[in-house]
Amino acid sequence: MASLVWLLIPLFAAIGAAIWGSWAARDRTQGDISELAGYARFREAMDRADRARTNEKAHSGSDAV
Repeated sequence: MASLVWLLIPLFAAIGAAIWGSWAARDRTQGDISELAGYARFREAMDRADRARTNEKAHSGSDAV
């Protein structure tokens, strides 16, 4: 009976390796597309914020006499 228990260890290891292998080989292209779209929106928002900050500095009222 003890030898059967020792044979279960490689069996569980093989099952775990199969699960990990199928997870590691999954198709991830869908995630890349949404990730790149989110990064493009982030860059646009930061560009708008930078332009707004530049306009505020140009019209800060410090040049009024």
